[in-house]
Amino acid sequence: MDILARAINAGAFAIAGWQIARVTSDLVSGHQGFMPWSLVGILVGLLFGATLGPYITVRPIAKGFARLTRVPISTLVASILGLLVGLVIAVLISIPLFTLQGWLGWGVPIIVMLTVALFGLWLGAQKAREVWRVLPHGINSISSDSSSDSKILVDTSAIIDGRIADLNNTGFIQGTLLVPRFILDELRHIADSNDSIRRVRGRRGFEVLSKLRHDRGLPIEVLDVDALNGVEVDGQLVKLAMSMNASILTTDFNLNRVADLQGVKVLNINELANALKPVVLPGEDLTINVVQEGKEAGQGVGYLDDGTMLVVEGGKRYVNTLCDITVTRVLQTSAGRIIFAQPRSV
Repeated sequence: MDILARAINAGAFAIAGWQIARVTSDLVSGHQGFMPWSLVGILVGLLFGATLGPYITVRPIAKGFARLTRVPISTLVASILGLLVGLVIAVLISIPLFTLQGWLGWGVPIIVMLTVALFGLWLGAQKAREVWRVLPHGINSISSDSSSDSKILVDTSAIIDGRIADLNNTGFIQGTLLVPRFILDELRHIADSNDSIRRVRGRRGFEVLSKLRHDRGLPIEVLDVDALNGVEVDGQLVKLAMSMNASILTTDFNLNRVADLQGVKVLNINELANALKPVVLPGEDLTINVVQEGKEAGQGVGYLDDGTMLVVEGGKRYVNTLCDITVTRVLQTSAGRIIFAQPRSV
């Protein structure tokens, strides 16, 4: 394929070189088709097309199509709508400009049309979600159906956490997992760290990715997106999610807040785990193993099977023993759920 591309580029640039040389010789010497110049143009065109031609034509086009395949259908349709609206507005603006004299009569309208049309294209891509909200319900449902194969960008914290592999086995996550290259680079830096704990976490992340690769339940792709100088990983991940109209899978509370403020959908594994914890209501009787003293005087602390912390008022004397308790109140925090109780004998 590369040889064919170089051959096509060599032929195209050879023809272009021949035409340029022919016109140049005609202007310089007055003799159309002056052979030495034409031969030089053909040879230069052949050499240029065979060596540098693919870097100018084929590879940029291939990268453009690769980027286009990662853009959701809803964003493409919104961009086309923006382009059409921009063209209509540009034509209306350009009508009086056609009366200008000379080249201004056609040059200025073309510039105005290109500028307004490209702005409409860009605005449609940036505001894809808002565009679909104002469309009729029937068309909007088509957008929802077409975007059923959702894109989910994976954060480093979610990979290291490892529970994503268990979620994959349950079938609750639907779509395609996307791992940007700068996330893999960050994971590699963690795995190569001098800190043994960080090194183990990084290697665990690679093991989780390898497991997801071999599981057939959830497609996983690596995006060829490198880190930008001066831009932190979280900020770049949010920016990439906005451009692709994708969700972010993470366990990072701060990333969750930043992405949410910018209108990016976040799938937080910790929030899912908290939502799935058994509901414990005030007045419910439980039996708990009090494992340590609490922060306040006389308190004892135990844990439910799902890891929820339970603070027993006056439970200090029951440390390292089983205690029958009654739940008094449940406190929901950003870190999870805390249950307060008191011994049933009190």
